[in-house]
Amino acid sequence: MGQTWNSETYAKNARFVSDLGMPVVEWLNPNPGERILDLGCGDGALTLKLQEFGCEVVGIDSSPNFIQSANLLGLDVRLLDGHHLNFDNEFDAVFSNAVLHWMKQPDRVIEGVWRSLKPGGRFVGEFGGHGNVSKIVTALHTALNKRGIDPDQINPWYFPTVEEYRSRLEATGFRVSEIVLFPRPTALPTDIRGWLSTFANPFTSALAMLDRDAFLEEVISRLEPDLRDSSGCWFADYVRLRFSAVKPLDSADFGLSI
Repeated sequence: MGQTWNSETYAKNARFVSDLGMPVVEWLNPNPGERILDLGCGDGALTLKLQEFGCEVVGIDSSPNFIQSANLLGLDVRLLDGHHLNFDNEFDAVFSNAVLHWMKQPDRVIEGVWRSLKPGGRFVGEFGGHGNVSKIVTALHTALNKRGIDPDQINPWYFPTVEEYRSRLEATGFRVSEIVLFPRPTALPTDIRGWLSTFANPFTSALAMLDRDAFLEEVISRLEPDLRDSSGCWFADYVRLRFSAVKPLDSADFGLSI
């Protein structure tokens, strides 16, 4: 019932994820020679961009399929869950785009990032924030509830408020430089079925194979009035949380708040 990834499907239905990631790279402001960890590198599209800035980049991802694709680009990528970072005082920056909302133990992730960074290192990322894909979530939950399935036990996403995520960062010792929440309705390259087939595996996997098409048709029907425009183009109701935080120079030990 977990999320699975396929590089070919992802490239077809979700290439906008990395295409829209450059503003986060601008916040990172990578400098030649820096050692950077790309937390949740996916198929390596943005990892490659960081490398082109002259950085030494290590990418990690929990998907073997994504790691295989990123390897084909000649990148240094490793199969590793973001909840289990095993680096120590190693990176000038940790970068993450559109990944942290898949990690439902945020404190564990933040603590691992803290350990991975050198003092003075920065943690810069963007992911789904409070209200992200709320119409899609409501449609999925409604359709599962009708079938007697508790969607809260299945929902794989963590979409925090600015206040909550700032508090988690600061509790670990980070100084938050900037953090914002903003709506970003996003045109889909295919349609909402393509989006659901790419991102909503945990919901459909809760159903018997024979019941999945009817489930998806019901979800799509609920979403069409709100997320499909008069020209037939589908949108996802994204809300993103973008942040930049720094591990203070005088904080060599985990958990030191200043």
